[in-house]
Amino acid sequence: MIASSPELANELRKIVGHDHVLTENDLTAGYSVDWTGRFVGSTPIVVRPSNTEETASVVELLNRNSIPLVPQGGNTGLVGGSIPMSREVLLSLKRLNTLEPVDDLALQVTVGAGATLAQTQAHVRDHNFEIGVDLAARDSCTIGGMIATNAGGINVLRYGAMREQLIGVEAVMSDGTVIKHLEGLEKDNTGYHLPSLLAGSEGTLAIITKARLRLRPRLTEKVTALIAFESVHDAVAVSTRLRQKLPSLHALEAIFSSAMTLVSAHIGAQIPIGPNGKAWLLVEVASGTDPFEEFQQALQNCGDTILDVAVATDDRSRSKLWQFREQITEAIAVTGTPHKLDVTIGLSRLEKFIDEIPKVVKRADPNSLTYLFGHLGDGNVHVNVVGIDGSEPSNVVESAVLGYVASLGGSISAEHGIGIAKKSYLHLNRTSDELRFFRNIKKALDPNNIMHPNCMLSD
Repeated sequence: MIASSPELANELRKIVGHDHVLTENDLTAGYSVDWTGRFVGSTPIVVRPSNTEETASVVELLNRNSIPLVPQGGNTGLVGGSIPMSREVLLSLKRLNTLEPVDDLALQVTVGAGATLAQTQAHVRDHNFEIGVDLAARDSCTIGGMIATNAGGINVLRYGAMREQLIGVEAVMSDGTVIKHLEGLEKDNTGYHLPSLLAGSEGTLAIITKARLRLRPRLTEKVTALIAFESVHDAVAVSTRLRQKLPSLHALEAIFSSAMTLVSAHIGAQIPIGPNGKAWLLVEVASGTDPFEEFQQALQNCGDTILDVAVATDDRSRSKLWQFREQITEAIAVTGTPHKLDVTIGLSRLEKFIDEIPKVVKRADPNSLTYLFGHLGDGNVHVNVVGIDGSEPSNVVESAVLGYVASLGGSISAEHGIGIAKKSYLHLNRTSDELRFFRNIKKALDPNNIMHPNCMLSD
């Protein structure tokens, strides 16, 4: 039996139902291209199970016939990590979207892997809780996909990335076996911690079907400020002071000049402050009580390095400021097909990186433009490169940027994962011994190599 055979499609229909096995090109095509349009693959079959049991049966059937698969959640990834580039079977998990009752005593909730972040947020907010990770793609990204990539987002400096939210997991292993550990015990020192292993594994080890998540208190009192600076150095220095002196700090985002100019034009708004600035911080504080005075005092203690500041205390004004950060990705996508290089740089070297990386890119591809923004609280910079005419830039750009990142002691992937885009560069951050260890884990858990075989690890 092969992936494109009618026999396989019929066997899958017996498991998930006729309507949830797609084989026609016009129905499968949308599952085979990523959000950026950069990665375009194809699949002979899209299968959409509705629960863990169906997922297990599908995986067992594929494993028995040595047919590789690619799991997919909301398909909002940016490194090709959910695209079937070698005609694998596409396993869509969006129907696994159950939302179980909130456990108010444990401050936890169990949700299906296919539930979107926005659905989960709405579900727990009824109980005055929040999910610790928030992303601009909240309406589309799924909890399973966020775990598989160890997503970060805007609140990492307060709550950590997705791995820190995960307290239990249910998953289907490569042979169809279901591993279930959803009790939610805060202390459970009984051996290997499977949730930590699967978080960030990008579907190469198992298929996450349910997750038990820690919940955070809903902080209704928020103040947001956009702060302009004359230099990257000043922005980094102030960000450090705010992290040291501001307990209510909830988000600390950075926008650099080219990205600010682009997003302002995209949303049809003038840069609200410091139009000639070099860097802007979008800072949000959140608490159970009004944090305005605490925030104001912290800003006053930053000295004269602040060029200008705009403060918003109501939801409407705060949303207007946030659009300068959350619309950047869309603004870049409108200009063309970008190479999105999500990296981490130590804050002591961040100024040098921001100053030098446009030059590094220009040397690699003179016909390109660079847009920089990111999460300054954890050193995460999103390097976006687009051809001047909107075309896709040269692949040499990736090698140049990631090589420069590694030379500064940084990480080639902060929160988007490795996927297909970066697997040939993983050696820049991992030793040969580490990579051999990774492959040994993969072989032990997936001996037939059917679980997303072309993702993360090179042969």
